[in-house]
Amino acid sequence: MNAAPDSKAEVSTTKTQLATFGGGCFWCTEAIYETFDGVKSVTSGYAGGHVASPTYQQICSGNTGHAEVIQIEFDPAKIAFEKLVDIFWEAHDPTTLNRQGADEGTQYRSVIFYHDEAQKQVAEKSKLAALTRFKKPIVTEIALLTKFYPAEDYHQDYFRKNPNAPYCAVVISPKLQKFQKSKKR
Repeated sequence: MNAAPDSKAEVSTTKTQLATFGGGCFWCTEAIYETFDGVKSVTSGYAGGHVASPTYQQICSGNTGHAEVIQIEFDPAKIAFEKLVDIFWEAHDPTTLNRQGADEGTQYRSVIFYHDEAQKQVAEKSKLAALTRFKKPIVTEIALLTKFYPAEDYHQDYFRKNPNAPYCAVVISPKLQKFQKSKKR
C-alpha cells in the first residue's frame, strides 16, 4: 500500500537561476534590475579577472582583469533569461569599449558572463538581434563565468541606501527614471 502524499507539505518546484552582466558601474545596473518582478536579488561584484578575491581598490586599477558586474538571482517562471538580456541592451551603451559615461577602464566593459550553454546561445542570438538597434557596432563580450566575487558590503544596494549621494543623484537617478519611462511603453 502506497502512502498518500502529505498535502500540508508543499514542495516548491521553482528553482531560481543566475545571470551575470557587466554594463559599466554596477550601482547603475543593480538599481535597474531590482525593479523587475521575478528578480529575487541582485549582487554587485567582480568577474572575468585573474586575481583571487579582488578588492574594489584592486579592480579600479584596471590591472586585475575583472569587470564590475551584477549577479542576478531570478525566477525563470516569472522572468526569462531572454528578457534579462533584452534589459541589458537597454540599460547601458554596449557600443563603447571599456567605458560607460565618465567611467573608463576595462573594469567598466560591457560583458555577458554565461552560466551554461543555453545562456550562451541566448546571449549570442540576442546580440545579433540588438545590432539593428544601434548605429555603432556592439563591443559586448560574451564569456563563460568562471568565478564571481561579491563586492564589499557598502556596494550592495548602493542606490537604495544612498539615493542622495552625488553620483546617485546625478547619474543613477536620471538613468533609472529614463529607463522606467521606456519600460512603460
